[in-house]
Amino acid sequence: MQLENTATGARPLDGIRVIELGQLLAGPFTGTILAYFGAEVIKVEPPGGDPIRGWRILRDGTSLWYRSLGRNKKSVTLDLKTERGRELVRALLRDADVLVENFRPGLMESWGLGPDTIKADNPGLVYARISGYGQTGPYADKPGYASVTEGYAGFRYINGEPGQAPVRTNISMGDTLAAIHTALGIALALLQRQRAGGEGQVVDVALYESIFNLMEAIVPEYDGAGVVREPSGTTVTGIVPTNTYLCDDGKYVVIGGNGDSIFKRLMTAAGRSDMAADPALADNAGRVRHDGAIDAALADWCAAHASSYIIATLEEARVPVGPINSIADIMADEHFIARGMFENVTIDGEPLKIPAIAPRLMTTPGRTDWPGGAVGSHNTEILQGLLGLSDEALQALRAEGVIA
Repeated sequence: MQLENTATGARPLDGIRVIELGQLLAGPFTGTILAYFGAEVIKVEPPGGDPIRGWRILRDGTSLWYRSLGRNKKSVTLDLKTERGRELVRALLRDADVLVENFRPGLMESWGLGPDTIKADNPGLVYARISGYGQTGPYADKPGYASVTEGYAGFRYINGEPGQAPVRTNISMGDTLAAIHTALGIALALLQRQRAGGEGQVVDVALYESIFNLMEAIVPEYDGAGVVREPSGTTVTGIVPTNTYLCDDGKYVVIGGNGDSIFKRLMTAAGRSDMAADPALADNAGRVRHDGAIDAALADWCAAHASSYIIATLEEARVPVGPINSIADIMADEHFIARGMFENVTIDGEPLKIPAIAPRLMTTPGRTDWPGGAVGSHNTEILQGLLGLSDEALQALRAEGVIA
């Protein structure tokens, strides 16, 4: 049975107003997370729209990506390069709970919209800032796209095959990680504001630090033992066995058998009871010393059978195993479907599936109310309904190019 996301009740961020000034990915995905869980997110775009509207695969002139990224957001067009555009943003911020921006450090200050200035208007504002290297430090002014900061933070160094060029994942992982960290920082700051009598604070998120948070034991292992973790292909250094194996149907499986009791069940299922009972392989330290022999035995076993057989056999033995799924596999998978990981929206009468957003909250779940809409589709609602501008004022703004 599919867990349909049909909730219409309260969400944890209901009543929180967010002004999103970011473009492309890190800032906008932060806004997507907040909007999914109930925040009113007012996305301020330049008159031409967020550039990501034109990236990758388009339908009717708008990227399919933006339909997911722009969900639940109210789009307002304001040219922040104009004084009038900046005045209107400052007016929006007076009654906001959160600001999300991912411009280069110093740009908001140059526009008269820095945190010290805005605090005078709204001391309770949570001011979230995303940049490549943070707002302080010797590298603060450097441009920092996700691809560059993934290398700088050490993540690229440990990925790939030994002796070959480091490998990147085919997504902008650094941006997404920064967005998740920003949403977490905002939630923490809102909680603190509630406890501290309404005082807001700055949330300073750096892409490289969000990636650096993935580094597990790499820092203490280097400082305490002088060990530099190197790339290890499809394995994980110091944990055996955990690897990817090719089966005779041309498909790969991932096997994680590094627990002591799991290892015994794994090798027994693979027809290697001798290895399962070998005291030299009874713990991880011993298996690390003999990793080549273990890996060869598992590779030979997988190469002799179809991936479906390997998965069924190991699942029966309670050994962690799984396929390497493409998105085609994922969207047909019964577990993804049962967990409600796809949500249905309609774009000009045409259906489109977009991903649900984790985590799942059982009492106040998030949901998609509408897909990303047209540029400036909420100009009237926000600029007139919220800021009280007249029809004549809106016409003047259009004539001046401040709004689209």
